[in-house]
Amino acid sequence: MDGEDVVQDALFEAYRKLDQYDDSRALAPWLFRIAHNRCIDFLRRRGVRNEAEAASMGPEYVLPAQPPVLGVGRAVEQLVMSLPPKERACVLLKDVFDYTLEEIAELVSSTVGGVKAALNRGRSKLATLPEPVKSHREVSPELSRLLHQYVDGFNKRDWDGLRKLISADAQLRVADRFAGPIDESPYFGNYERQTVPWRLAVAEVDGELSVVVLRQHRDEWRPDSAARLKVIDGHIARIVDYTHCPWIISAATSVILADLS
Repeated sequence: MDGEDVVQDALFEAYRKLDQYDDSRALAPWLFRIAHNRCIDFLRRRGVRNEAEAASMGPEYVLPAQPPVLGVGRAVEQLVMSLPPKERACVLLKDVFDYTLEEIAELVSSTVGGVKAALNRGRSKLATLPEPVKSHREVSPELSRLLHQYVDGFNKRDWDGLRKLISADAQLRVADRFAGPIDESPYFGNYERQTVPWRLAVAEVDGELSVVVLRQHRDEWRPDSAARLKVIDGHIARIVDYTHCPWIISAATSVILADLS
């Protein structure tokens, strides 16, 4: 879900800077640099980047003749969590997307030699990583209480009751569809008009307390998408709904549902 947020921010920034784009040059490197910088900003805000950079300091060395090759899927998750930004970008672009060294150097504003060194460091770190430990974030009792009230109101289609839980100036973002004040959106009505059976539940998605949308598959309810809620002063101040991004649930390491009874 963090990745989806950063993508949206990067695309919005690119849109605002279109007048600065030199259309005589390739679009991909320009977009990549914006996205790369947004990722670094995000990591810096969470205090992760400084720790990763400090851990990466050390002598450069060369890999054996046949280095480990990174695959997609969970290996990409390991890459994102374990490497500092430059090494992460180089390994991803080379081993997942198969860019040339020259292309990568342009994308990350480096040299071919710098890219080679970053690849050596990044690949070696990934090859020696222990099995990942699942993270667990402390859950705010206030957030847990409000999420359960929100889910209960949604499942009862009690839209008036839900509005009492939400701040007057609450913001809504439905990824790839809408961003703005929730009172200017048809959010609740869109859910009410859905013809496919659905219900909401509270769940931990990769250790983060969230709301998930369940879809009915025969006699079973399965997680289909997720939403994040931000609580301030006892009210819901922001909702980010990923109903149009079902890949977020499929990419999650763990989805632990609360009691559905």
